[in-house]
Amino acid sequence: MNKTIHIGLVGARGHVGSELIRLLAAHPQFEIGFVSSRERAGEPLAAHEPSYAGTLHYVNHDAVQAAQQGIDALVLALPNGMAAPFVAALDEQAPATVVLDLSADYRFDDTWHYGLPERSRMGAASARRISNPGCYATAMQLAIAPMLAELDGPAQCFGVSGYSGAGTTPSDRNNPEKLRDNLMPYALTGHLHEREVSRHLAHPVEFMPHVAAHFRGLVVTANLHLRAAYDADAVLLRYLQAYADEPLLRVLKDAPWPSSIAGKHHAEIGGFTLSADGRRLVVVATLDNLLKGAATQALQNLNLAFGLPETLGIPT
Repeated sequence: MNKTIHIGLVGARGHVGSELIRLLAAHPQFEIGFVSSRERAGEPLAAHEPSYAGTLHYVNHDAVQAAQQGIDALVLALPNGMAAPFVAALDEQAPATVVLDLSADYRFDDTWHYGLPERSRMGAASARRISNPGCYATAMQLAIAPMLAELDGPAQCFGVSGYSGAGTTPSDRNNPEKLRDNLMPYALTGHLHEREVSRHLAHPVEFMPHVAAHFRGLVVTANLHLRAAYDADAVLLRYLQAYADEPLLRVLKDAPWPSSIAGKHHAEIGGFTLSADGRRLVVVATLDNLLKGAATQALQNLNLAFGLPETLGIPT
């Protein structure tokens, strides 16, 4: 398959939209068909995105107009709760168009493909409605999954993310001045990603998120109680075997640092530490919340949906 595939992007002004534009602009088979942003309508895309060298201008499409563009895929990079009109318009006017939603709107809808490639690659090639997982949800699932069958009780996850995860709308959680010398806890029970991971692992997860003063990159420390005792070598082997063929996952002995993952497209898992009795395991996972936690994963899903190599256009 060598034809050019045209991608439309709605909600292109945010951090993730910018990363996705950069990836799409460099992709050998994808071409940006249009970018929609209410705030920047009429302005040249190249004026805001140095990675883009074309002549497109931002437009202000409503759902019906976006569905009428003749594109092969539509990516929705909108806040939670805003995707439905675009999906409905495409369902009616262009149902064969691939829709990839970056929000949480369809992560709990079993009629949509939940696009965490390392766990849901089966069926990805036929998916036409794809829900991109959350950034924290990606890290937590990758950290827990190899030991899922061995868990005894809820998995407990402590997370810290850079403030880009709070988006571009001003708030305490993306204010560098307020975050300086701080670690800001929020949504300590019932967080959306807690519910997302509990659903897709079919196992209870307790998640405590925090925001730090760095811009990008997140770390999750997962505390896992086990049914039986393990030793460190057996745990490391289990993760190495589980992720041996995964191009965007690296298993390390030492605990990975979020500063080393910023700007990278893969996730890192390591720091495997066992209690004296071998029945409590602590695992650390890091990824760039804007890339493997969002834009890079979106590109993985689009590649799979169009029958292309999964990492095409993704620097590895």
